[in-house]
Amino acid sequence: MKAIGVTEWGGPEALQVLDLPDPVTGPGEVRIRVHAATVNPTDTGLRAGARADQLKEWPPPYIPGMEVAGVLEEIGEGAATDLAVGDRVMAIVLPVRPKGGGYAERVVVPAESVVAVPAGASDAEAATLPMNGLTARMALDLLELAPGQVLGVTGAAGALGGYVVQLGKAEGLRVVADASAADEALVRDLGADVVVRRGDDFADRVRAEVPEGVDGLVDAALLNQLAVGAVRDGGRIVTARGYTAAGERGVTFHPVLVAGYAKETGKLDRLRQQAEDGVLTLRVAATMPAETAVAAHRQLEAGGVRGRLVLEF
Repeated sequence: MKAIGVTEWGGPEALQVLDLPDPVTGPGEVRIRVHAATVNPTDTGLRAGARADQLKEWPPPYIPGMEVAGVLEEIGEGAATDLAVGDRVMAIVLPVRPKGGGYAERVVVPAESVVAVPAGASDAEAATLPMNGLTARMALDLLELAPGQVLGVTGAAGALGGYVVQLGKAEGLRVVADASAADEALVRDLGADVVVRRGDDFADRVRAEVPEGVDGLVDAALLNQLAVGAVRDGGRIVTARGYTAAGERGVTFHPVLVAGYAKETGKLDRLRQQAEDGVLTLRVAATMPAETAVAAHRQLEAGGVRGRLVLEF
């Protein structure tokens, strides 16, 4: 099968088109014929060596990719699923394992990591939901906010931030989000109640709108310590990329690690339903042939991508 991966860490040019054996479906697993795989920042990090220590026990090549959509091709013995061979499905994939990630014509994953695609969604659209959607879901679960409370979101125009805004609104939260001038209309369309200009002074801009501070914050823009001032005393900040630190005024940091939700079938299926119901918007920035993954990684790292770049196999 065709796959895209690296044998040495490096820049986008390190990605290669590989010919690998089809993965074998084990007990409790299913195999998917992949039609679409998204390109995420976590993929560029893996390619550059950010996961080198975790992957060192296995030989290369290493395959990025954390979310895919395609057709269910095989169901392993004892797999816990109501799906059938031939169904259109989407899945979250954890690339730090011998079988690698989602940049491949075929992937094998635990059955619990797979659900049907949202009705009416293309493979490219469906592929944008599993990892980013579950990350947003986990972030809100960590904040434990109640309807009527105030949610702050940085990086609101991005894939993760956009899902957080929409899920927060669906749960009755008041959402205060950041955006550049070019993205303000997009973030308002996603449902943000208040939009402040993005930047290192985010906390000051939030306090100008919400003097007491937000009750909880999802920091998709990686402001880290610079975001603390936006949060009320005793509030929580959910961080991406594992950031944590000693807070002030009782503010606490909570890294979101989506691997912990990789087998949360019910939560993933709920996201599917919310996409069908129009609660969540599946945003594809562009589709590209898998062989152009080098260009896709360069485009993502250049910044300004809204929605997800999707590789097609």
